[in-house]
Amino acid sequence: MLCNDCPRRCGADREFDKAGGVCRSPLTPVIARAAPHFGEEPCISGERGSGTVFFSGCNLRCVFCQNRDISRSSAGKPVTVERLRDIFLELQDEGVHNINLVTAAHFIRPVTEALEGAKLSIPVVWNSSGYESVESLRRLEGLVQVYMPDLKYLDPKLSLRYSAAKDYPEVAVSAIAEMYRQRGRFVLDDEDMLVSGVVVRHLILPGARENSEKVIRFIAENYPGDRVLFSLMCQYTPMPGLEKYPELQRTVTASENDALCRYMEDCGIEFGFFQEPESATDEMIPDFDLTGV
Repeated sequence: MLCNDCPRRCGADREFDKAGGVCRSPLTPVIARAAPHFGEEPCISGERGSGTVFFSGCNLRCVFCQNRDISRSSAGKPVTVERLRDIFLELQDEGVHNINLVTAAHFIRPVTEALEGAKLSIPVVWNSSGYESVESLRRLEGLVQVYMPDLKYLDPKLSLRYSAAKDYPEVAVSAIAEMYRQRGRFVLDDEDMLVSGVVVRHLILPGARENSEKVIRFIAENYPGDRVLFSLMCQYTPMPGLEKYPELQRTVTASENDALCRYMEDCGIEFGFFQEPESATDEMIPDFDLTGV
């Protein structure tokens, strides 16, 4: 079967080529870690952690990716649908607040199958780059309670330069609209944990203030009030191999972050999160050591 599940529509035979397509992944899910994680937004991590499953491979080629150890290769362990289902249940038994699927879009078929059989009693979080097709997202309807997409760019020049995806803005905007159609306004439980809805994340990139302002303004105008939660992140940490991108070889300054936080407030976004500049550290990157796999 040729794969056209993501916006790349590269038609790779991932069953024959185990590192096929833009995502460089087989059809079988490959996982690098499955464990409680406490580095997400408060309404996701809570006190007991988010049951986070990190999938290897990715259909974007972000030059600044912090998870490059797994996103650019198939590093990790292949698992069956049955094992994936068991992993979800094992994490639930540990008492986590939710099952958090990180960058699973290129494995949407087996992940959907695993979710259908798991009968989970806690929310499922779809934690993604935002670069995914509406057709694929519709497979998740009724199986995912919380969508947590990035909205990395509304500037196609930046998305082409940094992620080799000039169409990222239009694709991500359509994907987020589908996510909101499925879940609607966000809902918190009595512990202030998110049980349904959409959290849109945006990572501030150094020197790209105009792009960030476009993203903030888009959310304020298209999802006003309590429709979605918005998370403005300044945790950008320069990775090795950025010699061709001198503008990315530094962290976001406090003044850049402060200006965008004020802009977020001026645009009327009340429901969301922001980070302090001290969050820009590689300590945010988990160990992809096959824990829980």
